[in-house]
Amino acid sequence: MFDDLPEFVFLTGKGGVGKTSLACATAVNLADSGRTVLLVNTDPASNVGPVFGQEIGNAITPIAAVTNESALEIDPEAAAQDYRDRILGPVRGSLPESVPKGMEEQLSGAFTTEIAAFDEFTVHLTEDAVTERFDHFILDTAPTGHTIRLLQLPGAWSGFLEEGKGDASCLGPLAGLEKQRARYAAAVESLSDAHLAAMPQSRFELRQKNLVGLEALRRMAQPVDLQPAASADALPDLPPLGRLIDDLERPGKGLIMTMGKGGVGKTTTAAAVAVELAARGHNVPLTTTDPAAHLTETLAGDVENLTVSRIDPEVETQAYRDHIMATRGKSLDAQGRAMLEEDLRSPCTEEIAVFQAFSRTIREASKRFVVTDTAPPGHTLLLLDATGSYHRETLRHAGEGAARMTTPMMRLQDPEQTKILVVTLPETTPVLEAARLHEDLGRAGITPFGWVINSSLAAAGTTHPLLAARAATEAPEIARVRDAPASRYAVVPMRAEAPVGPARLRALCGAEAAPA
Repeated sequence: MFDDLPEFVFLTGKGGVGKTSLACATAVNLADSGRTVLLVNTDPASNVGPVFGQEIGNAITPIAAVTNESALEIDPEAAAQDYRDRILGPVRGSLPESVPKGMEEQLSGAFTTEIAAFDEFTVHLTEDAVTERFDHFILDTAPTGHTIRLLQLPGAWSGFLEEGKGDASCLGPLAGLEKQRARYAAAVESLSDAHLAAMPQSRFELRQKNLVGLEALRRMAQPVDLQPAASADALPDLPPLGRLIDDLERPGKGLIMTMGKGGVGKTTTAAAVAVELAARGHNVPLTTTDPAAHLTETLAGDVENLTVSRIDPEVETQAYRDHIMATRGKSLDAQGRAMLEEDLRSPCTEEIAVFQAFSRTIREASKRFVVTDTAPPGHTLLLLDATGSYHRETLRHAGEGAARMTTPMMRLQDPEQTKILVVTLPETTPVLEAARLHEDLGRAGITPFGWVINSSLAAAGTTHPLLAARAATEAPEIARVRDAPASRYAVVPMRAEAPVGPARLRALCGAEAAPA
C-alpha cells in the first residue's frame, strides 16, 4: 500500500473501519522512506494526536518522533472563530456597535463552522507555500456522510458564487466567500483530477493490540506476530443493555438519543433499544439524523409497535423550499419569486430545513418514546449548535415572554425529557473520543444518561487466541468508563453473527452471549 502513492491520498469510508490508523501508518512509512509528508485530519472528532502521543492542533506541527512528517488537525471551532474574526475585523470600530454584534450573532450558526472548515481545507490543497513543502498529503477524513458533504462544497460554493447568489436564508451571512472564488475553483480542479482514482488495493490483518504509538504503526506492514494473551480475570462488572433499558423505560416517554464516534454501533444500539421498548408494548418511532444511516437494513423487516423514519436532508430541504415559496413567495410578483427561488438554492438552506425536522422529533417525544440514531459527533454537534443558535435567538426576541417559552434546546437539556446514550467500543481511542463528546455535551448544558460499550469480546467469552488477546486489552477501558464519567453503563457482547433483525437485536439486551 505504501508504494507509488500519488501526491494527494484521501482515506475515507464508514466510521470505525480504521481510516485514522491507516492514515497514520501510511504517513509514517512514507516519512521513514525519506518522503516529506503532511497528514491532514478533517474529522471534527480527530484523534490523530493521541495516536502519536502529542498535541497537534490547528497548525502544521512536526511529529517529534518521525523525521519528515508533519500533521494538522482542522479544528472546526477554531476555524470558525478565525473566520468570524476575518469577517468582523474590518467593521469593528468603523460602524455602530450594534452592526458587528448583529453580524456576530448571524455568524454563530453551524453552517458558518462548515464554511470555515472548508475554507481552511482548501488552503492546503491549493496554496503553493504549503504544497511545495511536502511530497505527499495524506488526508484522514471524517466518516462518509460528513466527507461527502465536504467534497460537495467546492462545487456547490463555486457554482453559487459564479451565479452571484446569496441572501438571508443562511443562519450566517456569506460575506468573505467571493474573494475565495479562485481558491475554490482550484480545489475543484484538484479533487477532480482523474489520477487520484488510480490507487492500489491492500489488506491488513486484525491485530491483537490497539494501533496506538509509532511501534504499532510501523508494524502495520509486517505479518501478525501473535503474543501470549494477558489474563482477563480482573474484568470490571459487565452489566447488560437490558438493565439500562429498564431505567430508560421508567418515565414511560421521552427522547432517547444514541451518540458517538462513527462505527461504534450507534445505529445498532438505537435499533436494539427501540425494538426492546416496542416488545414491551410501547409505540416507538425510530428515526435517524445520520446521512449514512442503515436502520432499515439493521431491522430487516417490520416490527410490531415500531415505525422507522429518516431525517433526509434533500427531502427536508425541498419541503422547506416549497413551504417558503407557498408562504413568503405567495404575494411576490414573478421577478420577486424568481429571486426568492434562487436564494433558496443556497447550500445553507439545508441547515435550517434539517434543524426544523429535528425540532419536530424533539416535540413528539413529549407524548411517547422516540429513539434517535444520530450522526458522528462532528455532524451531531453542528446540529446541536444550530439548536443552540435558535434557542439564543428565540429568547433574545421573546422579551418578558421568555420565561414561558420552551425551546428545543431546553428539551435536550432536561434529563426528564431527553436521555443521551454515549456509545463507544472497549478500545483506547474510542473511549477517549467518547469522553470528549461527554465533555462537549456538558458545555452545552446536556448531561448524558449513560454509556454503552459495544462489541465487547470480553463480554462474549471468546476462547480464540487472537480474540482472547484483544479481549484482555478491554479491561482498563471498561474500568475507565465505569469510574468516570459515566454514571450508568452497559456492556454489549460481540456476536458471531451480525445483529440484524428483531431477534438478534433483542439478544443484545440480554446478559448471556454466545461465544464469538
